[in-house]
Amino acid sequence: MSVLSEEQNAGEKRTIISVDAMGGDRGPATVVAGISRSAKKNPDIGFILHGPKDELEKLVARRKLLAGRVEIRDAADVVTMDDKPSQVMRSGKNTSMWSAVDSVRNGEADVCVSCGNTGALMMLSVVRLRKLPGVNRPAIAILWPSSNPQGFNIMLDVGADIRADERDLMQYALMGVSYARNGMELDRPRVGLLNVGTEEHKGRAELKAAHELISEKADEANFDFVGFVEGGDIPGNKADIIVTDGFTGNVALKTGEGTASLIGNLLREAFKFSPMSRFAALLAYTSLRRLTKRIDPRRVNGGVFLGLNGTVVKSHGSSDATGVSAAIKLAFVLAQSGFSKKLAARVASTVQLPQDDVGTGEKNGK
Repeated sequence: MSVLSEEQNAGEKRTIISVDAMGGDRGPATVVAGISRSAKKNPDIGFILHGPKDELEKLVARRKLLAGRVEIRDAADVVTMDDKPSQVMRSGKNTSMWSAVDSVRNGEADVCVSCGNTGALMMLSVVRLRKLPGVNRPAIAILWPSSNPQGFNIMLDVGADIRADERDLMQYALMGVSYARNGMELDRPRVGLLNVGTEEHKGRAELKAAHELISEKADEANFDFVGFVEGGDIPGNKADIIVTDGFTGNVALKTGEGTASLIGNLLREAFKFSPMSRFAALLAYTSLRRLTKRIDPRRVNGGVFLGLNGTVVKSHGSSDATGVSAAIKLAFVLAQSGFSKKLAARVASTVQLPQDDVGTGEKNGK
């Protein structure tokens, strides 16, 4: 199958998303359903789909919206959630995940999307795409629903590496600043450093050192540093970017997802309690739908790997078609903004980033 239709061969080129069809818990049928949703909403997206060719051809053929918009790359093997990253690096060349990342490496696709094993995807991305010059540890950045005007806060790292010293945390702050400027159009983002309290004397030694480094960079890099923030500020309006290490960030992320699920279940139970409560649920139906949509983690699905020579979006392993579609939408936005060239290059060095972002004066070159 060809990614470009005859009409587009003669005219405008689509943004190509490389998709690992085999990484998710729900199987390739869900991934194909997700890309079909994206294709329906956005005619400017094309796909390279990676996995067993015979199986994928049957699934794609059932989706008329995907006709002429999907190229299938045969990859017989699959990276499972139980596979160790080192094992994948030794014997994973024939996997769908490896093939999907290599499409970005080879310049065939703009962004890679996978629902697969996070550790394997990160190691594979680092080895195949390489870290940008000056980046010590790549980070995974996610969007967290918040009370800020933009509706979301950026938090990083949420699991790329459980360790982070003061220089890593400062670099995460600068990565987050560039992401906020280019992805959320925030001219002067506010950065908060996650800690056990807001007092400057609290926290581990590396947090105190990071506090000083980030504070010193704030004016030069054109962002506001609000100091230490606590867990309650993650969905709040005190900061636009929450900086932390991967261990803490991942625990916070999974806790937030679990809490959102619990609230949804408790609301459903409460409105089924009596005939009166069921009647009240009917009256509040529209408002409840808005609330459910607002806290639905599927609709902000997708963690972005920052600091690599290429863009990779990690979708949640249990994503349904809605979640896969949301991750593809994020990938498309990043590709359209020139993320790899305009944004990622500016997080390559803690010295170059402030100069590049502030000194150019060009809106599209932030």
